[in-house]
Amino acid sequence: MKSKGLSYCGYYLFTKRVLIVLDLELAKSILTKDFSHFTDHVIYCNEENDPLTGHLFSLKGQRWKNLRMKLTPSFASGKIKMMFQSLVDCSHELVRYMDGLSKSKEAMEVKEVVGRFTTDVIGTCAFGIECNSLKNPDSEFRKYGKKALAVNFMLKSLIAISVPQIFDVLKIPLTNPTVTKFFMGVVKETVEYREKNNIIRNDFMHSLIQLKNNVKLKDEESPGQLKSEENGNEIGNTLTLEEITAQAFVFFLAGFETSATTLTFCFYELVTNPEIQEKLRLEIRDVLEKHDGKLTLNAIMEMTYMDWCVNETLRKYPPVPVLSRNCTQSYKIPNSDVVIDKDVEVFVPVLGIQHDPDYYPEPERFDPERFSPENKTKRHAYSWLPFGEGPRGCIGMRFGLMQIKVALAVLVGNYKFFLNSKTRYPIVLDRQSLILSPLGGVWLNVEKVSD
Repeated sequence: MKSKGLSYCGYYLFTKRVLIVLDLELAKSILTKDFSHFTDHVIYCNEENDPLTGHLFSLKGQRWKNLRMKLTPSFASGKIKMMFQSLVDCSHELVRYMDGLSKSKEAMEVKEVVGRFTTDVIGTCAFGIECNSLKNPDSEFRKYGKKALAVNFMLKSLIAISVPQIFDVLKIPLTNPTVTKFFMGVVKETVEYREKNNIIRNDFMHSLIQLKNNVKLKDEESPGQLKSEENGNEIGNTLTLEEITAQAFVFFLAGFETSATTLTFCFYELVTNPEIQEKLRLEIRDVLEKHDGKLTLNAIMEMTYMDWCVNETLRKYPPVPVLSRNCTQSYKIPNSDVVIDKDVEVFVPVLGIQHDPDYYPEPERFDPERFSPENKTKRHAYSWLPFGEGPRGCIGMRFGLMQIKVALAVLVGNYKFFLNSKTRYPIVLDRQSLILSPLGGVWLNVEKVSD
């Protein structure tokens, strides 16, 4: 449609009307400038039938706005800085695990290994619990994390988005009941233990407990008293245990899965472009040498080529390939006679935009230099949207990027990686996965770098 010179087009998803946005200025208007017309995600939410759907990503209208305002300070740069040491601590076990693999000459499936690392990180930062997934691949967090994103969940999500009435009328929960029971139990136990013993930690769970007890988070710009609507359904000053669990649950799922997926694709590109892998390794080692061999937040911030590599990975393989918005009040498209009616769904095709040769010449080529300052300024700001944009942009972006970069610094800095024959080349995407994922995984051989 774009090749025909169109700025947008539409189609039916079952009975729902969907507008596809092709023009980047229009995408900017919908996501940011005229956000008040497109405040909601197209995600199923029914807290009565399924309490774990009441999270920031799926909540709508004023309830979303209130919660976003409350949670934003939890993801401020100062809070992320305080969580950095937890990431580094989790990386020590990753190094021990990789040492074992390099000695045994055993091939590794990247997503499985980095998925265990990100599970440990999120378990620590979201729940304050040591998951030990690298030591024990069958840990409960790993087990229920996989279960929560199983194929039947993906299928149910698609049906729930298309025909939510089926789930509402039949009272079908979107989340597997055993997953709900596990996470509700873990959060209840954690909250009770911390409150009883007056335990304070620099993690996401502590922020949620503060909100439960009506403690205003530092740096929160909103007034303490949030007005409730007359129907009484608004999130007021405190969070219930169910609401805390839903936030911790989505932070866990989004944090471990998307970061593990991004690392998987990044390693695929690094092994198929060994000169890029070597350039990244040299940067990591040079920067760490300046910091006395210590992995600090400042050291990570100095690794600019690493930043370009991660950004280019997210360009080629955005974990969420489409941004969805629901039109909450009718909207006239600028410079046209077309009106987007209320309840029409609007999709911004991130994967398509980021593979458009108009913005990225030779889009299938992995080229981190695309993200050098001089090259970035040549492109429209909305030609790169892996975290979304505007008020509903990803709240955990800083944390996710930090987690990815710590893993890269530890792994690429200390080991060389080579493509194993089990890996499909060229890569094939798994069509059954809602989150972009490689079919059959990415298998690598590992060799320790001598100092």
